[in-house]
Amino acid sequence: MPLSKLNKEQYCAATAAMGHNLIIASAGTGKTSTIVARIAHLLNSGIKADKILLLTFTNKAASEMIERLSRYFDDRVISQITAGTFHSVSNSLLKSLNKGVILKQPSELKTLLKSITDRRQFHRISDTKGYSGAYLYDIYSLFCNSCVNGEDFIGWFSLNYPDQAEFAEIYDDILQEFEETKTQFNYADFNDLLIKMRNELKKGARIYFDEILVDEYQDTNSLQGSLIDAFNTKSLFCVGDFDQSIYAFNGANIEIIGSFKQRYFDANIFSLNINYRSSAKILALANKVIANNPRLYPKSLEVSREGEFKSPVLLTYDELFSQYSSVAQLIANSKYNKNDIAIIFRNNSSADGLEVALKEQGISCKRKGGVSFFESREIKALIDLVAILVNPRDIMAFIHILEYARGVGNAHAKELFDILSSAGHGNIIKGLIDPDRNSVKLPAKKKNYQLGLFDDFSEFMPSNRFSELGFDDEFMNSPALNYSNLNQNGAIFLYELRNLLLSLDKQSNSNKIISSIMQSKIYNVIVDTLATKRATLKNGNIDNELKSSVIDRIMAKARVLLEISNRHSSIDNFYNFLTLGKSEMSEGQGVNLLTVHASKGLEFNLVFVVDLAEGRFPNSRLMSDIEEERRLFYVAVTRAKDELVLSYAKYDKIRKVEYQPSCFLAEAGMVKPLI
Repeated sequence: MPLSKLNKEQYCAATAAMGHNLIIASAGTGKTSTIVARIAHLLNSGIKADKILLLTFTNKAASEMIERLSRYFDDRVISQITAGTFHSVSNSLLKSLNKGVILKQPSELKTLLKSITDRRQFHRISDTKGYSGAYLYDIYSLFCNSCVNGEDFIGWFSLNYPDQAEFAEIYDDILQEFEETKTQFNYADFNDLLIKMRNELKKGARIYFDEILVDEYQDTNSLQGSLIDAFNTKSLFCVGDFDQSIYAFNGANIEIIGSFKQRYFDANIFSLNINYRSSAKILALANKVIANNPRLYPKSLEVSREGEFKSPVLLTYDELFSQYSSVAQLIANSKYNKNDIAIIFRNNSSADGLEVALKEQGISCKRKGGVSFFESREIKALIDLVAILVNPRDIMAFIHILEYARGVGNAHAKELFDILSSAGHGNIIKGLIDPDRNSVKLPAKKKNYQLGLFDDFSEFMPSNRFSELGFDDEFMNSPALNYSNLNQNGAIFLYELRNLLLSLDKQSNSNKIISSIMQSKIYNVIVDTLATKRATLKNGNIDNELKSSVIDRIMAKARVLLEISNRHSSIDNFYNFLTLGKSEMSEGQGVNLLTVHASKGLEFNLVFVVDLAEGRFPNSRLMSDIEEERRLFYVAVTRAKDELVLSYAKYDKIRKVEYQPSCFLAEAGMVKPLI
């Protein structure tokens, strides 16, 4: 049983009386084993599996814990435990309440918000440049994560972004329209899932858990904290480490773990102090640096591993790329399997040079957090065409696809969607194939100078202006062709989209649908557009040989998606996989190139922490405060099990910048402190 394998500290925590329990689990001290043992203890104590909720920060972490439990308990019992991320759990529970939503990725909703923001003409109000829709989305997301007590967006924004305060009312109006549009189409992002779940609980939803277990508690944000409170459970089992709180940039509120004892009168604090991961010398270095941060919860780490291990080393280089080349050479000569080696850096600007240096040595690598297969534009376009087929109300998929029609911007694409939607009574496929012209109305527009709206009313124009394009009579009667802002490129694009949808009528096999899309004229237009852009030289000329090669690579990627579609017979199931399951796929083999944030929760035999120079790590541009940067350093070095190599370069010849060693190297006693 899981409990029999615990040390004394882990056992005391796992078998604690139900109530409000906080477990301080430092790096490598077996927090996962403790959580698994806690659930086993609850089940052995008579708590029903369906009354246990496990909240983790990745679905992979939840799956691993459930898999461990399945070794000791019947699958029929374990399957009743509710486990997953805050977002996946909220999504499932909302569906159980018949309050399901259509989940959209941030990149998709940024496109929607951009279509609304682009109508605002900031330059006619002020010389100050307004924020883009994508950046405004990130700000709004931070507001939703951080402000859970009914705070006013205008006041919050004006306080935190004073240089843009004159636009606060405009941004607030844009966001109100954004929320109204999401509600219209039942869209939700990750924040919305939590907000909707919390609101349902506050309204009295009949959902109750005897105990809620929370992993990585130090990284919860105020919104997640308010959701935990809304469940109103009598027993919490929260596992985290103050010294590993590194997500302030994403709204994480370190005060949630810091104030645990003050918020719960019956709080019990347990500490796990035996480290099973790192060598004594690595751990001593990590503790020496993190000790410079305030000690909120006392802990005294002990090392369990025995044997002789190398001391951490510092390598100093005269130039940045000399550092990367040397690291690659050291890896080439290393005794460790390449999958057991990680290079960790503070921000992504380090990754390109490292990847090149490794490839020069013939070493394969994988970059976690880089542009994934599913985020490449050619694959996203395929997925968006599927999305329109699966959900003919999907405004964002439509806007994404119309981006490939030259001269049709996001704002016009949104208006075209409104026209086709009204012609199809909410269904744009019907609006394209069999429109009801009598139902078509141009969307009402606002004209409000104070809110940056200067639109004139669009007018309908005759469709015969497109008569020379050779459209059939049915399409010539499409109300979309009467839209005054539609150009010839847009008209041709809509025609080919309509032809594709006609060819896919009543088709549900995912493989056949993907194959048809790949062979369609509209996808050929998309491929040609992408290939032309990627093959355009700096002088504006197109390298035709390169373009041909790019087209081959694009179609090779599309064939990978075609192959994946074979595993999902239904297009609905395949689309669900594409939207929810893609992030869990394998990321390849080789040396791990990781930002500190991406390295969280992982461990490797050999770890390189590079670019440990003032300005780079700690990062003067990205850091919120020096204490969080120190926690980032602590997380980075405690990924190492056997060997730790630290490095920095004195000079960057590309940027022509000189560097001093990081203050953390001085705190570790590896260089003299800067005067």
